[in-house]
Amino acid sequence: MYGSGRHLVALLLRIFLYTQTVAGPVTDQSRAVSSVISVILLVAVTVVLTAVLSAATLGLAEKLDDTAPVVGQSDGAFTPQDGFGGGIVRITHVAGDVIRVSEIEVAVSADCGGDGTEKHGRLVNLPAKSGDRPQGDNIEGDDIFDESTGSLTERGADTTGALVTDEFRPGDVIVFRIAGGDCDLRPGDTVTVRVVHTPSNAVIIRQQLTA
Repeated sequence: MYGSGRHLVALLLRIFLYTQTVAGPVTDQSRAVSSVISVILLVAVTVVLTAVLSAATLGLAEKLDDTAPVVGQSDGAFTPQDGFGGGIVRITHVAGDVIRVSEIEVAVSADCGGDGTEKHGRLVNLPAKSGDRPQGDNIEGDDIFDESTGSLTERGADTTGALVTDEFRPGDVIVFRIAGGDCDLRPGDTVTVRVVHTPSNAVIIRQQLTA
């Protein structure tokens, strides 16, 4: 786009210089014609330059729109589920920008079974449409997530998990549960959580937790 604009400006300037060269003897009529041509070429150059600058500004704006939000501080915690296998993962947005939940995915890597087997699951298509639990269209990769009612919320608490809301704000908590039947986490096993901003493909939160 920019190269084409520069070529067009150069072409217009060449035309202008050519008209000056072939104009012949200077007369009142030739001066008038030359003035008209000069004005036309000046207007054309102005239009082309305006278009080029507008395209450059638009491109810059698009790049700014894709800039990843900043999470200045975050926290993570892993809690074994009482009476169940697996565990509860909580990722807290402590400080930083407000983030649209529809623009994030949660990538989880977990040591399952205590034998070095690592599984990789991902929570996508957020916020979850079910209201409080992930469904099939919210899961990619290994299905290690608890899909029971309330698994994306703080059960019995007033707070709502961020993955069922529209925005992830400072103070909000991402909550999900890893199902023991799909990933047998044992003491010392590692769970790594990455919150990915999909428009920029940037990891905005990374927490490594220990079971």
